[in-house]
Amino acid sequence: MKNQCFNPYLPSYEYIPDGEPHVFGNRVYVYGSHDRFNAPIFCVNDYVCYSAPIDDLSDWKYEGVIYRKNNDPKNKLGIRLLFAPDVCKGADGKYYLYYAFDFMGIIGVAVCDEPAGEYRFYGYVHYKDGTIWGRKKGDQFPFDPAVLLDDDGKVFLYSGFYISTPAIVTGGKKLKNEGGTVIELESDMITIKTEPRVIFPKEGKGAFKNHEFFEASSIRKDGNTYVFVYSSRHNHELCYATSKYPDRDFEFGGTLVSQGDLFLDGNEDEKKGKNYLGNTHGGMLNIGDDWYIFYHRQTNQHSYSRQACAERLDRVSEGVYKQSEVTSCGLNQGPLRGLGRYEARIACNLWSKDGVGRYDGKSVRQKLKTHPYFTQTGVDRNEDGDQYIKNMHDGGVAGFKYFDFREPTSIKIEVRGNEGTIEIALDENFNRIIGSVDIQNKEIYTEYVARIESVSGVYPLYFRYRGTGIIDFLAFTLE
Repeated sequence: MKNQCFNPYLPSYEYIPDGEPHVFGNRVYVYGSHDRFNAPIFCVNDYVCYSAPIDDLSDWKYEGVIYRKNNDPKNKLGIRLLFAPDVCKGADGKYYLYYAFDFMGIIGVAVCDEPAGEYRFYGYVHYKDGTIWGRKKGDQFPFDPAVLLDDDGKVFLYSGFYISTPAIVTGGKKLKNEGGTVIELESDMITIKTEPRVIFPKEGKGAFKNHEFFEASSIRKDGNTYVFVYSSRHNHELCYATSKYPDRDFEFGGTLVSQGDLFLDGNEDEKKGKNYLGNTHGGMLNIGDDWYIFYHRQTNQHSYSRQACAERLDRVSEGVYKQSEVTSCGLNQGPLRGLGRYEARIACNLWSKDGVGRYDGKSVRQKLKTHPYFTQTGVDRNEDGDQYIKNMHDGGVAGFKYFDFREPTSIKIEVRGNEGTIEIALDENFNRIIGSVDIQNKEIYTEYVARIESVSGVYPLYFRYRGTGIIDFLAFTLE
């Protein structure tokens, strides 16, 4: 690869959640929602696309805006928001973009002659009589579309959203909300061929116990096995289910990734999670023998500025995968180099002395006022801004995984804030502290050099602040 690849893997100023990776030709294209930094709600910006060569997932190219909110005739004023999309290459060679306008209860479709061109409005998923799906009383609520063009030419649309009450949409119509659905579409990619059916119930018979379907439908094939990826009711994890059929008989497979490494090694205590929790959404990517799971993390102490991440998957056999650990180097070909400067924003572990919390609800900032979080300077899409870890109180920890150390002798730390001590360790419990440095009261970022024990091999790296004040953490350099 040209460069090392970190998590998040896109530029620090880019906030793209719900990332669906697809290989078209010799490139990987990522389609997602588009958050605005510090916005008061999800998905304020228009759809953009990034792509990378299949042989270098460090070399991401900004493809520009591919679809604007006001391209849809029902949204000329651009008031409605573009939620999680998916893209499918049709049998006709065109590319079809499927999207939901926030909670309107319809699925829109746009089309383009190339993967990352300007998509044109095509219509809404509808019944044969022209009735838009979601506009008949008793319809299942359309949300989070995922699309598959199968090997035999059949087209399947997956959808669904877990809320506790029936959805009320435009016109006062009450829609069902029983879980994840599947529909077969006609070859025109937009007309319903078979009635929507619930195949991933959110509760009761057929639900996946303790990992019930919530949202974030995504579909792939692994050989002859259909792999359905979704977000469970826990919200912070992506799970999978498999079947030999695209529209029935799915069985729960397990967790693919959790933002806080919950369910990994048996840990189900959210307060002991390894990072702050919130919704997540993504899809699987397969290139040759390599498998990855794409997801997103939260920043800025809320769920409205989310960033794209990815981890390598350990594929045991066809349709069987182990849960991935959250790291700082998911798309990298192995650990990061144990020398050089690294931005604190690539921390994969972050917690306060009281553990982690959830980025849910309007009062979250009050609830988590002593917790560290990722944020940035400047306005949305500020290419000159810095992203950093803010608000580290006494006992706050930032962890990075993994580095291939070649006996560095010092670590230079860039922080600002109040006096105290920063401890550096090779384990999250700080049983192996390799160095520490005292810091002073400084309102601007200041470099401090900590002499460390000689380290050789692959290890994580953890920083812990000890003091009575608060610090911001910008970067560190291994020398």
